[in-house]
Order: sequence, then C-alpha cells, then structure tokens
Amino acid sequence: MAQTVLFIIIAAIILISGILAVTTKHIMRAATYLIFVLFGTAGLYFLMGYTFLGSVQVMVYAGGVVVLYIFALMLTGQHDNDEKVPAATIKKAAALIASLGGAALMLFIFISHKFATTVLTAPSEQLTSVKTLGTQLVASDKYGFLLPFEAVSILLLACIIGGLVIARKR
Repeated sequence: MAQTVLFIIIAAIILISGILAVTTKHIMRAATYLIFVLFGTAGLYFLMGYTFLGSVQVMVYAGGVVVLYIFALMLTGQHDNDEKVPAATIKKAAALIASLGGAALMLFIFISHKFATTVLTAPSEQLTSVKTLGTQLVASDKYGFLLPFEAVSILLLACIIGGLVIARKR
C-alpha cells in the first residue's frame, strides 16, 4: 500500500514537472523542472529495487543538468538581468512546508525500506565479475567498449566547442 502511494506521488511530481519544463519561457526554470523529472525517475528506479539504475540516473543526469545550467547562463546571460524580487511571507511559508514534506517523505522511505537487506539476484549466466566488466570497458577488441566511449567523448567535445563559439561575443 505504501509503495502504491509513493508511486503515485512520484509519478505526479514527474508529470507536473515535465509539463512545467516544456511550457515555461525561462530557461533556468526549465532546467530546474528537468532536475525534478530526472530525480523522480531515479526515485521510481529505487522504488522498483533497481538501485544501480537509480544511482546512475542521479549521477549522470545530475551532472548533465549542471552542464545545462552553465550553458544556459553562458548563452543567455540571465545571471546579470534577473530582477531581485523579495520573497513574500506566503512564498517562504510554502517553501518551508514543501521542504518539511520532502524531509518527511525521505525519512519515511529510509525507515520503511530495508536498504542493507535488499539483495537482487541475477540469473547465473549473467553474473560477471567486476574485473571482467572493467576489462570490457577499456578493451578495444570485438566486445570492448573503448571505441564507442571515445566516439561519445569526441561528440561531447564538439558540442562544448560549438556552445563556446555560439556564446562568445563578437
């Protein structure tokens, strides 16, 4: 029952944040809503017991959104043009309630879920050692992943250089 309620809450957060991310006109707000969508997706992975996928989701996409923030600041220059509007008392109260609700939800998850005792077992033919996995990641033979990794790194480097060329002032 608790997992169903938690799923509904996380799904609602993902749905609302996704809609807000594509409908807002401010790039920084869109990136912030995107963070909520990505963390919600990681929450769904954790809820299903896929701790590795949830961890990868947080590490990879949180880093990606940080890069998105940097490029958004560089390309739009919104950091200098933002108006400083003092927060009203109602906004402060809403932020406090949302923070306390999030903290209570996290506490509920940590208390109700047995992280240390949850073990997922894979079929025996799919079990590989960490040494074998590490060897395959840096191998350049038929089953190695070195070439795709290098291709992606060159693509990302080209994207960064393109962003810098676009962002520089003439």
